Amino acid sequence: QVQLVESGGGLVQAGGSLRLSCAASGRSFSSNAISSNAMGWFRQAPGKEREFVASITWSGTSTRYTDSVKGRFTISRDNAKNTVYLQMNSLKPEDTAVYYCAATKVPLATINMALYDYWGQGTQVTVSS
Repeated sequence: QVQLVESGGGLVQAGGSLRLSCAASGRSFSSNAISSNAMGWFRQAPGKEREFVASITWSGTSTRYTDSVKGRFTISRDNAKNTVYLQMNSLKPEDTAVYYCAATKVPLATINMALYDYWGQGTQVTVSS
């Protein structure tokens, strides 16, 4: 079993910043095989489908971002703390969504939502105009 717990969401003004955290726990995740796999962040805006935001490999040397957040968001991880982060700067109203972290068995920074096996509960990010 793997559990992912997200935190750090909130209400901010356009141009502001937030740092999301995702703490992972469980036997499968703590094993060498699972901990070497990739993690990702996704988001879902009201009335919209869930979309990929960012992903990162176990080592943190390979990352991917959706075009709309490049240069503004940074994904990172601290394996000693079993935690993945999403630093969000220069936030825009269109960033408003519920943000989810997820873990995949694929040892690549995949953008494919279908390949992620474990999901957090989501944390709300609201950016006002």
